[in-house]
Parts: sequence; C-alpha cells; structure tokens
Amino acid sequence: MSGVESTHRTSTHRAGDRRRRERRDSMWVIVPAHQEEARLPDTLRALAAQREKDFTLLVVDNGSSDRTGAVAREFAAGAPFPVEVVEEPAKGVGCAVDTGFRYAIARGATLLARTDADCLPRPGWTAAARAALTGGTAGAGAAYRAGGRRGADGARPSGGSEGVMVCGRIVARRDEHGPLGRCGFSLLVALAALFGRLRPAHARRHGYLAPYRMHAGNNMAITADLYLAVGGMPRRPSPTDRLFLNAVRGHTSRIERCRTMVVENSTRRLRAYGIAGTARWYLDQGSGPHGEDPR
Repeated sequence: MSGVESTHRTSTHRAGDRRRRERRDSMWVIVPAHQEEARLPDTLRALAAQREKDFTLLVVDNGSSDRTGAVAREFAAGAPFPVEVVEEPAKGVGCAVDTGFRYAIARGATLLARTDADCLPRPGWTAAARAALTGGTAGAGAAYRAGGRRGADGARPSGGSEGVMVCGRIVARRDEHGPLGRCGFSLLVALAALFGRLRPAHARRHGYLAPYRMHAGNNMAITADLYLAVGGMPRRPSPTDRLFLNAVRGHTSRIERCRTMVVENSTRRLRAYGIAGTARWYLDQGSGPHGEDPR
C-alpha cells in the first residue's frame, strides 16, 4: 500500500467518524444551583467521572449570593467536556430548570438530562440516559415502558416526533448515611411511589395516558421536542416534579424508568423537615416553620 493510499484511507475514516459524531444527538446536562458553593464541587466531580463524556454541562445559578457561579466557572477551565454557566435571578428551582432547558434547546440540544447540585450521579448515568432516550441497546434492557407497546425485540422504537421522558433511580448518598440509613431512605422512596400511584388525583381516568411513576427531578431525562410540547417545567419554587410528570402523562404514554440511571440523592430536606414536614412539602402545603427550602 502506498503512502498516498494510506493517507487517503485514514482521512476518509476520520471524515466518517466526524460525520457520525455530527449526526449523534446533542445531549446537555442541566444542574440548577442555589447557594451550593459547598456541595456543587462534589456534583461536578461526579459528572467528570462519567464513562460517557459526550455532553455539554450547563449550571444555572439561581440567584446565589455565595460563590456557586464562580465554582462552576473554575471547574469549566479544566473540565473534560464543555461547560456553560448562566444566571436565573427569578426564585425557584422550576425557573432555573426551565431557563436551563430552554437555553440548551436554543443551542441545539435534542437530549436533556437533569440532576441537582447536591446529588452524585453514578459513573454510568449519562450513558444510561442517552441510551434510554434514543432506544440504544444499553438502555433497552434497563428501561421499561410505562405505557404503549414495544417492538418484537422488547425495545421501544427510537426517535419519533412524540419524544420520551426517562425517570432514573434515586438512592441515598453514601457519604451521608450508613447501610441502615440508606435502607430507610429506600423504604421512604417506595412508600412515596406507592402513595403517588394510589392518590385519586393521579388516576388515569383524569385523562392521563400513562400510569403514575415515581419521578425525581434530580434524576430525569427528556427529549427536547417533548419538553417543549408540554410547556416546560412550571416556573415556580419546588416542588415541581409531580406537576411536570403529570403534564407529560397528559401528553404521551412514552415515559420510561431506567434502573441503570442512578443518582445518589441528598437527604438534607428530610433531615431538616422530618418525615411529616417532608410529606407536607411534597403535597405542596409549604415548608411550615422551616423557612427557605434547604435544597
């Protein structure tokens, strides 16, 4: 083989790789953050440790008076993926998430994943999110349809204008709890999921196209077209997860749960509010005497 032929084939191969990368869906990870100077570095390190790093990270500084935004910008200088930081002064995690998602979509994002600034996505999180959103083989075996039909191979069809939302699995942070505490957290999550399914307001007779599934905003992913179709995240303080899930349920049956998309969740609200106070907050009855949301 001549040097000219070798160079030509190498160039062609590289051009093909570049075209395949360009055709791949653009994924952005959005992290809303309010007063998270102390906790955000752990989240950023967890994202830097992802096995798949083909994404852009967007940190939305939600009116912080500490160095939250500066921490994100300092991380960006040596990050293994592109990092952008925007500010959203309007109070509320819903405002920060909606601003971040729409910012990413305006810059070409077709796949969106979200976690929070006090959470630790496990190393396979971004890969699992992409696979579940696109119907890739890595996600097909780990996810299941909440409604609708699968193909003959058991996997959902990929693509389509309807879009899809994926709900991941949350566990307690290992640096906050021992084995007993983590088991207790898992039990509380299971009870909350059961309550959500049994709550009359969530019944499918109200026009929902999919059953109610436990949805944690700090571990979710969605296609951009579906996000826009349902009107985006409610622009209000937390809790917003249940409202957004029901908006999606009213639009499509394509809601999946992916057990390999795992985030270690902070339990500081539970510790600050207690079980009864957290239940009150979940039911949108406010934080009572506890003041500002500790998350």
